[in-house]
Formats: sequence, structure tokens, C-alpha cells
Amino acid sequence: MARVSQAHLDARRRQILDGATRCFTRNGFHATSMQDVLKEADLSAGAVYRYFRSKEELIAAIAEETFVEIRGAFEAAAERTPPPGPDLLISEVLGTILDVRAGQPGADPRDFPRLMLQVWTETLRNEELAALLRRGYAEISGAWVRLVEGYREAGMLASDVPAEHIARTLIAATQGYLTQQALFGGIDPGMLRDGLRGLMSMGDGAPARR
Repeated sequence: MARVSQAHLDARRRQILDGATRCFTRNGFHATSMQDVLKEADLSAGAVYRYFRSKEELIAAIAEETFVEIRGAFEAAAERTPPPGPDLLISEVLGTILDVRAGQPGADPRDFPRLMLQVWTETLRNEELAALLRRGYAEISGAWVRLVEGYREAGMLASDVPAEHIARTLIAATQGYLTQQALFGGIDPGMLRDGLRGLMSMGDGAPARR
């Protein structure tokens, strides 16, 4: 019997994950059955269960892959010297991720944000997924802290606010954008860029708060 190549195994796993992602995005985690995934991926039960024993394993794999994708995109952008400002960085990374996802057959611009919203919601009832989210968040937060430190080294940012506080705020802006895009749609990443740029322009010369 001919030995199956690693490339074939990887392609089959990709086929399953892509099919499951389309199902979950379209119908949600709980309204999607493994039979739905089999039909969407056009594979037999044996072929799918060889890679994933349950729907929960599929959800965890998709969530982990998503965290890695987001972290990698920000880390790659952070390697530029000096790194682009937060307004450009966030909009560029989100634009790249959304463009790649939107380029997939039958994709909707809101598919990725909707998937992320479902992942976050699922962590409220699934402790294993919640632990995965915490690890993913810690890694993304670490990448942002390094970015903030890069801003300081380049003289772009003062040092009077802890780097972690700034990192969490920027992550919150990213999460907020994805949430709005999932719920309402039609929000270009450029809007987030312009909004951040407007806030950043306030500077120390802004009128004192009452």
C-alpha cells in the first residue's frame, strides 16, 4: 500500500477545517452537527474522525489557528523599524486578515469577525476553550507589549504609562472593531485608523478636563 504523504494529510486536515469554519460561521457552533461538517467538507465520517474526534476538537483547532494568525500578523508588522504607529498598524493588520479571509470562495467580509465573536462567547461555557483563549490572549498581549516598547525606543511614546496598560487598550480597540463588524458590517478598517489617529492627535496640549 502506498504511503500517504504529509502534504496529503495536511491538505485533508485543511479541507476539514475550512468546511467546519464555513458551517460554524453560517449556523453557529451549537446549530452545526458533525454531519453538517461532513457534508460541507465532502468527506466520509472516517476521514474526518481520523483528524478530529468531536466537534469540540474542531472548535478548539479553529480557535487556536485564529489566535496564531492574529498574533503572527502583529508580530510581523512589529519587525519593521521603527514600527508603524498604532493607527496604521491595527488597520493594516486587520485589513490584511480580512482581505485574505474574504478572498476565500463564498466568503463574506463579516465571516471572520462573526467567527471570532462565537469563539469568545463559547469560552463562557467551555473551560478548555477558555484556557486556550487565555493563552492566546497572553501571547497577543506579549506581542503588543513588545510593540509598545518599540515605540518607546523609537521616541514615539512616553514612558509614564505601563506598557501592559497600553497594550490592553489597543487590543480592546481591535476587539471592539471586530465586534462591530460582526454585528453591523460595512466598517472599513480605515475608520478605526482614522479614529485612533484623531485620539492620538489630542496630545498634551489638549484642554484640561473639567
